[in-house]
Amino acid sequence: MNIATQAAQIGLEWDTRTGAVTVPIYQTATFRHPGLGQSTGYDYSRSGNPTRQALEEGIARLEGGGRGFAYASGMAAIANLLLLFKQGDHLIVTEDLYGGTYRLFEKVFGQYGLTFTYVDTTDAAAVEAAIRPETRGLFVESLTNPLLKAADIGALAALCRERGILCIVDNTFLTPYLLRPFELGADITVYSATKYLAGHNDTVCGLVVVKDPALAERVYFHQNSVGAVLGPQDSWLAIRGMKTLSVRLDRQQENAQRLAEWLVKQPQITRVHYPGLPGHPGHDLLQRQARGFGAMIAFEVADPSLVEQLLLKTQLISFAESLGGVETLITFPEVQTHADIEPAIRARLGINNVLLRLSVGIEDAGDLIADLAQAFE
Repeated sequence: MNIATQAAQIGLEWDTRTGAVTVPIYQTATFRHPGLGQSTGYDYSRSGNPTRQALEEGIARLEGGGRGFAYASGMAAIANLLLLFKQGDHLIVTEDLYGGTYRLFEKVFGQYGLTFTYVDTTDAAAVEAAIRPETRGLFVESLTNPLLKAADIGALAALCRERGILCIVDNTFLTPYLLRPFELGADITVYSATKYLAGHNDTVCGLVVVKDPALAERVYFHQNSVGAVLGPQDSWLAIRGMKTLSVRLDRQQENAQRLAEWLVKQPQITRVHYPGLPGHPGHDLLQRQARGFGAMIAFEVADPSLVEQLLLKTQLISFAESLGGVETLITFPEVQTHADIEPAIRARLGINNVLLRLSVGIEDAGDLIADLAQAFE
């Protein structure tokens, strides 16, 4: 089935007793056993809950992977994946990645003996040059946050396969609706499902999908042991959101394309980062490996004073962190999402004091353009 159909059907088969079209919320911590040494398949909700399982099976189907896992947040999901590695292991990481991921790597797991090298993952040769004998993983954002650089997942996955390295793809910005990393050779995908998958800015959750069954068992061991699992209420909200993933992203991409084309014509803006623009370095690559360009835009204004003006004068567009919801949001990465990255590194990457990030929602594109126009005035 088409992925749009698969998404709309998540959870439909779960309640065979009543025929409920939406999966019930199994708001329970534990389950009664039918007899001594017997189980219904559920014992304790940390280990497995029917609502969470419906979500986990749903994302695995959308991704085309073997097994899905749901966590309390995207950061919890990434932290659980790092438990696959041991002291002395080395990972290669996208250099302009989400600041919270950088903080987790450097300030949490760095103290336990994991080491990380940050490279431009749009350059496969740079990734290969960074490989060491102790390299065990590559962590790559398929479309980077916030500069929207596109990585050639197929080439990187082939390199990882050749060197025996796990290829982990954070596909949050594109989702399986637009990009299928497993079809390009990746081993693991991870999502902040708070964003496009849940899609309504009303729940925090993380999802992981693992292709290989043996590796999936290791991931499940850590999920159950550590226990940072998603609760049934939030699992239900994520399922609810994923059912409309295709229609939301279609509208969001259409809006993003119109906004990007308008932004490049504004004299107050010096640069627009959006892969849907023909001049973007990742435009041709995404045309080959993806079904679209996503709905995130970054742009640089001509004067730092315009940053505060835009953040405070927009009326329809909200000055707020996060992304991927139906509402359009604007953020200032230097002081919000990427504040934990050292200033010198931010400056080298281009995460500067004139860069703003737009998460484009499903509103009317003309209204969004009008809101930006009045804020510039």
